[in-house]
Amino acid sequence: MNKIKQLLGYIWMITAPAIICFLVYQAITKINTASEATRSNVILQWVIILLIFTPICVGFFIFGKYASEDAYAQLPSSSDELED
Repeated sequence: MNKIKQLLGYIWMITAPAIICFLVYQAITKINTASEATRSNVILQWVIILLIFTPICVGFFIFGKYASEDAYAQLPSSSDELED
């Protein structure tokens, strides 16, 4: 099970930047194809989309980093096992 967690951690670490690259590509494509009348609305929409999804993808990358380093190998079963 720990090997699967490590493998999925690497997949998260690859997927997170790929999602950001895809979103930036789509934003550039949609902004360039927008008419002059709707260009400002399209830019605003894509700025909001990128601002929301960038921290999510950073979190995916961090989660994948910890999973690939086997940080989730020993999970506590109760709060008594937690250390300060």
